[in-house]
Amino acid sequence: MMDRRLFLLGGLALAGCASAPPSPRGPTQPVTLDQAFVGRKTGAGLFRVWLTGQERRFTARLDGRLSNNGNRLTVVEDFVYDDGQEDRLTWVFDRTGPGRWTGRREDTVGEAEVVEENGEIRLRYLADFRSPSGVTRLGFEDVIYLRDDGVIVNDAIVSRAGIPVAAVRFEIRG
Repeated sequence: MMDRRLFLLGGLALAGCASAPPSPRGPTQPVTLDQAFVGRKTGAGLFRVWLTGQERRFTARLDGRLSNNGNRLTVVEDFVYDDGQEDRLTWVFDRTGPGRWTGRREDTVGEAEVVEENGEIRLRYLADFRSPSGVTRLGFEDVIYLRDDGVIVNDAIVSRAGIPVAAVRFEIRG
C-alpha cells in the first residue's frame, strides 16, 4: 500500500531528477487537447514510485464533450484501480487563447495550466490524490502526445512538496 512516507522518502533520494517529462522520442502525430479527449475512450495506466518500485495500476473510461462554441471541454473520467478503489473525476477545461487552456477537476488545487505546442500537450497542476492510505497533495507535470499507431500517451512526473517522486504512464485508445 502506498503511503505518504513512500512519496517523501523517494523524493528525497531523487531530489536532482527532472520535474517535467521529456518530449516523446520516435514518430508522433500532432495533437490538441480537444482532439485527444473528445468522444468515448478507454485507457490503462501505471503509477510507479521510483525509490521503492511500488506500482499501482488502473484502467479508465473517458467521455469528452465540447461546448461553448468549442471553447469548453468537459472530460468525465471513471477510474478503477487494481486494489478495487473506484473514482469518478471530471475535468472542465476552458480555452484561454490559441493553444492555451485552463482546467479544474474535483481534486485539483487551483487551476491546471495547459499548453499545446510543437504537436504535444503540456499539462501542469496540483491535486489532492486519494489512496487507501489517505490524501496526499501531489504536483503533476504531464506531456500528452499521439503515437503513430493512434494511441494517445500521457506521461507524467509526480512531485511531493516540489520533489519528483513518481511517474505515471496512461495509454488511451479511442
